[in-house]
Amino acid sequence: MPVNNKRVFYVKYLAHEIYADMLRARPDVRLDRLENESTDEIAAPILAAAHAYQIGAARDELAKHFHVDQGLLRRAPNLLIVSSNGAGYDPVDVEACTAAGVLVVNQSGGNAHSVAEHALGMLLTLSKRILEADRALRREANVNRNALIGTEAQGKTIGIVGLGNVGRRIAALCHGLLGMKVLAYDPYLSAAEMAARGGEKVELDELLRRSDYVSISCPLTKESRGMIGAREFALMQPHAYFITTARGFIHDEAALLEVLRNKRIAGAGLDVWAKEPPPPDHPLLQFDNVLASPHTAGVTGEARTNMGRIAAEQILNAFDGKRPPRIINPEVWPRYAERFERTFGFTPA
Repeated sequence: MPVNNKRVFYVKYLAHEIYADMLRARPDVRLDRLENESTDEIAAPILAAAHAYQIGAARDELAKHFHVDQGLLRRAPNLLIVSSNGAGYDPVDVEACTAAGVLVVNQSGGNAHSVAEHALGMLLTLSKRILEADRALRREANVNRNALIGTEAQGKTIGIVGLGNVGRRIAALCHGLLGMKVLAYDPYLSAAEMAARGGEKVELDELLRRSDYVSISCPLTKESRGMIGAREFALMQPHAYFITTARGFIHDEAALLEVLRNKRIAGAGLDVWAKEPPPPDHPLLQFDNVLASPHTAGVTGEARTNMGRIAAEQILNAFDGKRPPRIINPEVWPRYAERFERTFGFTPA
């Protein structure tokens, strides 16, 4: 087996060291690490030789010149595969990759349990007003518990936007544990497919009007960017909660600020932001009924290990000519297969 004839690089860090261990166990694979601050003298030859790019850092943690766009693709003419650590692929221009014959894959499902549990935790914390009670106890004496009356989630309705790996797990938890009714909006799934995943298929407006909790778990795409704005928040019920563990820019932060300020909804649980992490003086962080986390829904030991493992498996299987199971741009396959054969001398499956 040729030594180091397959080149992979990453910037800053990986989801888990298991990824590096698995790649280094293969004598035909070389793994290079770059830093955001790496000089062009160091980075240029690594990019020029690379066949795969494993993106480990989040959007705002990764230097702009290492985002996958036309500029990076020009600097990496041998690149065949771009692999994103989690389900999201914000730093990747998928259209540019497709035009260049580069396959884009993610690790969807690798952190689904962790993210779904985080969403459920936010739902229960908001319902029971635990965060508000905690803050009240820390800053005032003789807290009036009758001013902190919460609500039960049992039997209520949750509307899930995006019924993929995370959304279907949220549906299972909410229905199985709390007997909740599950409405779901996902234009890419049929009513039968959504029923099999535990949700009743409805349009977005109906979901917003009927739900006691709205949970966002879809990827950030051209279609979903700005999907939840002032008009959509206005459709929600005054007692409803908005929860998102998806991506920033799907909801409009300024519009959310206004509905919270005017008490048009009961509160929000936010794990994702336009700028991550958000600054401490961010207006949304000034509300006691906003539960916030810095994009940590999928950051558990179990999820990181799982994502590192499946990312390594996917890259190695692709190098061995197998078709990866989590392709974002399947239409690129014929062009990718031609480039792969020219590079490695055999046609992928």
